[in-house]
Amino acid sequence: MLGGTRCVALLAEGHFDATDAKTAVGVLRYRPEAVAAVIDSTRAGRTARDCAGVGGDVPVVADVAAAAALGANALVIGIAPQGGGLPPAWRPLLRDAIARGWTIYSGLHVFLGDDPELGALAAASGAAIHDVRRPPAALPIAAARAARLDAAVVLTVGSDCNVGKMTAALELERELTRRGVRAAFVATGQTGIFIAGEGVAVDAIPADFVAGAIEARVLAAARDTEVVVVEGQGSLFHPGYSGVTLGLLHGAAPSALVLCHQVARTQMRVGGEHDPAIPIASLAALRAAYEAAAAWVRPARVIGVALHTGGLDEPAARAAVAAAAAELGVPATDPVRFGAGPLADAVLARAGRTHAPHA
Repeated sequence: MLGGTRCVALLAEGHFDATDAKTAVGVLRYRPEAVAAVIDSTRAGRTARDCAGVGGDVPVVADVAAAAALGANALVIGIAPQGGGLPPAWRPLLRDAIARGWTIYSGLHVFLGDDPELGALAAASGAAIHDVRRPPAALPIAAARAARLDAAVVLTVGSDCNVGKMTAALELERELTRRGVRAAFVATGQTGIFIAGEGVAVDAIPADFVAGAIEARVLAAARDTEVVVVEGQGSLFHPGYSGVTLGLLHGAAPSALVLCHQVARTQMRVGGEHDPAIPIASLAALRAAYEAAAAWVRPARVIGVALHTGGLDEPAARAAVAAAAAELGVPATDPVRFGAGPLADAVLARAGRTHAPHA
């Protein structure tokens, strides 16, 4: 989807860091060869590594003109603001990119192609606008079809939003592929779609069709694979996003779950600063809830824990991994820092398959 080498500029104006620029960080981690520059005038002159810890020496620049000078001819919206709207400060940057004929990739909830000003400018310049959250035309109703697959289906589930579900899924799929397992990653959010080149943004689909949309993707991915790894969204415990989590859980009908959690986070991320604080449940409570809800369609066990240990030094991170493994009695790891080997071992053991052990 993102095209050739060093042709993409990631728009992260005012927010390019490891926490806020989730989409930009994901693309830099898994598709760095496609990125020419990151646009953030507040951090111009630095590198992606300096600002977000990924992306190496990819430069951060002030505007579209500077990105064009580095070879960019496409723009990816690199932030997913709560509510999914278009910040006014981004509009001049988008106008500039569209006027140059650039391809625009957006994961916002508002569709840029439907914006009267931007749509008219794109028509005049020949620029293409891809709104990846736009739902597919055909939306089926789920019927537990994925529960009858021969392929193992693994779903990443979480303690909260933005705790590493996509990252864990991608790292697991890569590790399985490295071992010679035919594995597929199913993207369910805008960042995953940008990385994989296809998928469905389930949080933009009407509620009745969320399970059906992901079921169709899982069935398609399973045609020539042994393991289908599905990117999770939200959390069953989140007051705003639990619906899409349940739809994914029942549409994918997984045979195994990987529980994802950010170690340093103790409260859920909810809307405004005056909203009530909601503590994150224990790993044991999370496992019990996910396994109970999965069983309504297909029994599935939590077979591993993927921790996000950012902010901890290595001894503390390893201690957190050991504590999670001891609490639940399953393998645990930080798949970015320590590799996804333990999770791959658990998936293959659950599926009754034998492949090369983790190196």
